[in-house]
Amino acid sequence: MPVSTSTMQPITLSDVVTSFEEVYPPSWAASWDAVGLVCGDPAQSVEKILFAVDPVDAVVDEALTWGADLIITHHPLMLRGVTSVAANTPKGRIVHRLIRSGTALYTAHTNADTASPGVSDALARAVGLTGTLRPLDPDTTDPEGRRGIGRIGELSAPLILRDFAEQVAQGLPATAAGIRVAGDLDRLISTVAVSGGAGDSLLGAARAAEVDVYVTSDLRHHPASEFVEQSGGPALIDTAHFASEWPWLADGAIHLGDALGRSVGPNGANVEIHVSTTVTDAWSQTFQHV
Repeated sequence: MPVSTSTMQPITLSDVVTSFEEVYPPSWAASWDAVGLVCGDPAQSVEKILFAVDPVDAVVDEALTWGADLIITHHPLMLRGVTSVAANTPKGRIVHRLIRSGTALYTAHTNADTASPGVSDALARAVGLTGTLRPLDPDTTDPEGRRGIGRIGELSAPLILRDFAEQVAQGLPATAAGIRVAGDLDRLISTVAVSGGAGDSLLGAARAAEVDVYVTSDLRHHPASEFVEQSGGPALIDTAHFASEWPWLADGAIHLGDALGRSVGPNGANVEIHVSTTVTDAWSQTFQHV
């Protein structure tokens, strides 16, 4: 899925980082997060940028084949501290491949989650929400009340849960596990909460918001079971983690292209931005007892 800006003026990695951080400031990231430039020379020139969800070997393969100078991923490579980047470790292997090829890596994680528009805005649009969206868990430091984790919105017309679940599946990239649904399949759905990525910490917020269904990822057995046992709450739709965050890539690419155009002047920037279609979901196959 290419998203390009047409230009004349060469730009550096430093230019790209500055423009990107105008849209997704690192200060919006959670205190435990690891965002920003992972590797790369700020002075190096950048002509091709690849957006992807995960900094994994398959994405590096795609980037090197295409000739990307920079990979921007949603998930961090170095979220937990490491004491070695030796090439015989998974993270070290990726770092060595990137440095050898001169390919930079940048991460935007919870700062992209809380941004407006951010990860959950893209998810909301992908599953069919229209009109104004509001945060499920607002960022209390935002005086405008627009930033925060998750979004709440409305369908243009009510659907039964069965049909809405099919709409969710069609709106997201296909994965081996597909989506899981908890609730009465004939229940009428109008108001929807979504949260890209792992979202069971916001089950209480979804119930308090009195939505009809909550769409998120990585729901654990016990919290989900207890949630659906309580009568009167939302139905649940659980998606693959990768799938719920992938829609943001195109938004991030467009916003970066716009920011670069503003920063380098009316001629724009000589850069091509591409959205990865590599499925990096951890699960490759499911089996059912028959």
